[in-house]
Amino acid sequence: MFIKFRSLPGRFLIWRVKHISSKSFILILSVIVGVASGMTALLLKTAVFKFRHFLIYGIHHEKSHLFLLVYPSIGIILTLILRKYIIRDFIKHNISSILQAISKRNSLMKAHKVFSSMLGGVFTAGFGGSIGLESPIISSGAAIGSNLGRLLHLNYKQITLLLACGSAGAIAAIFNTPIAGIVFALEVLMIDLTRFSLIPLLMSSVSGAITTKLFYEKEILFEFTIRDAFMSTDIPFFILLGIVCGLVSVYFTKVFLSIEEKFEKLSGYGLRLLIGGTIMGLLIFIFPPLFGEGFQSIKVVFAGNYSQLMDGTLFESFRFSVPALVAFFVCLLLLKVVATASTLGAGGIGGIFAPSLFTGAIAGFLFAYILNLSGFHLSELNFALVGMGSVLGGVLAAPLTGIFLIAEITTGYELIVPLMLSTTISFVTVKFLVSDSIVTMQLARKGELITHHKDKAVLRFMHLESVIEKDIKTISIDATLGDLVKLISKSNRNIFPVVDENQILLGIILLDQVREIMFQPDFYDNTFVRNLMESAPTYIRFGDTMEEVIRKFNESNAWNLPVLENGRYLGMVSKSKLFSAYRKQLLNITEE
Repeated sequence: MFIKFRSLPGRFLIWRVKHISSKSFILILSVIVGVASGMTALLLKTAVFKFRHFLIYGIHHEKSHLFLLVYPSIGIILTLILRKYIIRDFIKHNISSILQAISKRNSLMKAHKVFSSMLGGVFTAGFGGSIGLESPIISSGAAIGSNLGRLLHLNYKQITLLLACGSAGAIAAIFNTPIAGIVFALEVLMIDLTRFSLIPLLMSSVSGAITTKLFYEKEILFEFTIRDAFMSTDIPFFILLGIVCGLVSVYFTKVFLSIEEKFEKLSGYGLRLLIGGTIMGLLIFIFPPLFGEGFQSIKVVFAGNYSQLMDGTLFESFRFSVPALVAFFVCLLLLKVVATASTLGAGGIGGIFAPSLFTGAIAGFLFAYILNLSGFHLSELNFALVGMGSVLGGVLAAPLTGIFLIAEITTGYELIVPLMLSTTISFVTVKFLVSDSIVTMQLARKGELITHHKDKAVLRFMHLESVIEKDIKTISIDATLGDLVKLISKSNRNIFPVVDENQILLGIILLDQVREIMFQPDFYDNTFVRNLMESAPTYIRFGDTMEEVIRKFNESNAWNLPVLENGRYLGMVSKSKLFSAYRKQLLNITEE
């Protein structure tokens, strides 16, 4: 019985191959991944919402507001305990880690990420950590797809697709935005848009959205109804908003990366916790709207009750002062990224998705509010919504994701024109000032970002050993021209490596170099190989990456290059063999 049980997966795979085509099987799996991602989003968002509501409203104490000073640290401590003693892994749980899995680990993600991302997000955000829950949910969804593909022995292309399905299903589930989920997978994860990928992404995204739509409590859903119509006369202001949001996105990106870098230089998680927890506690105590994701604060702004955000703060007595209100919102705009980076630097698990939306909403609202003080009549709600999409698109370098996310959140396309205009301008502004986004910057610096460069993706899966030609005949340095002619007669190649008795490469001889004298027997015995050889234009080390191999071919303009290991000749790599292997690998990872 035990043997039969152990063979069940294998028997299932054999049955599947006989009865279900690969494409149909992937469609079935995409629905399963979408539903699982939706359930993950449902559990995480609901748990954090209930937990946070209890901490803020369920604990009645005359000095309960002082608890804000320690809540974030408690959450991060629990997260660190989870990481150190339960999963025993300090790997990141963000979008960058998904890109790294695609780039460096054949799209394979650790199994514990299915639950560890979710639990870490509950602890961090539940206790008020100023992070977004989207990254942990996306990470869990991607891990579900990746591990399901690994369990079923799928190939790299299929596992990558299921990973993307998990990410798309997660985005769709969080915001009830199935189109934005698909666009995110295509734009941020850079999954190829083919019929092979599009249909499973559709199925997964719709499944995730339906799952949470059926079970979410109304107050947890993040959706709005547009009250003010878009006016074409506002177009110049939306253009200007795009520039402003682009600059805000650049500020967000640079500050986040700078703080993250400073935390990484700190030795030990105890010191990181002390500094990050202190910063977070003080910021939330002084500016309570920075508590958690910030969506509840955004809802207050959209309801037109923005002065309520100052209730219960140190500035409550100034809530009806316009300069104080503007200053308060400017502080929220500038400090949200500091709070987020400090939370993550201290050891919390979360992402920048929600903080980007929060910052964008505040930026859009402030923009319209200040102009209205000058006598204009702009819709603060509309500008806040467009600001959300513009900053998200700028920070993630994903303008389409920002556009469709806000369009779907508002359950219509009333603002599609200003969204497209402002988000595009924001994206262009960011690209002009910053080369990479937050999610790609670190991977790009390490040369590990292949998802955004298809050429690197192909080279990543090529191996030097597979293109080394070992059938090319070598000749001794002490040989004569006569010996070389005999070798030429038995070979179908036009290059001959010259080696010593230890197979150390000393040079090469090209057929074109000896063509004029090879038919003159008088030279056979008194002309030696050592006088005919020349140095190779360059050589390939056995440990070189395929990118380095390609670079050496391009710089040398050679058609063949020798491969050496500690000076010993191993074989030759020809440009024709390299191109043939490249094309084969390209078809393997892109062909439907």
